[in-house]
Amino acid sequence: MPMQNEEPLLTDVLPAFAAELEQLLIEQGEPELAAQVPQLAIHDRCSCGDDVCCGTFYTQPKPEGAYGPSHRNVVLAPDDGTIILDVVDGEIACVEVLDRPDVREKLDVLFP
Repeated sequence: MPMQNEEPLLTDVLPAFAAELEQLLIEQGEPELAAQVPQLAIHDRCSCGDDVCCGTFYTQPKPEGAYGPSHRNVVLAPDDGTIILDVVDGEIACVEVLDRPDVREKLDVLFP
């Protein structure tokens, strides 16, 4: 768990990744989502146990089941790894990050 009561901001924990995410969203034609990046907090991380490649984190509380009918995926094309956003009601709910050790290592420190 984060050391403070508040969830850490993505821009504080992973500033380079946050900038990359914002730029990728702009390039993808998703300016409304790009505008959300500076305020994204990391609520939790994926607990799949794949220490090799999973750096997925939640920017809203994890759902009990599926996200529902207002859910859509936004697939981005970074130079390294894979990034897929779960967007619910127009808001970024989860950032699926695969094959990005830089992201996973920071999450390991925040959520040991």
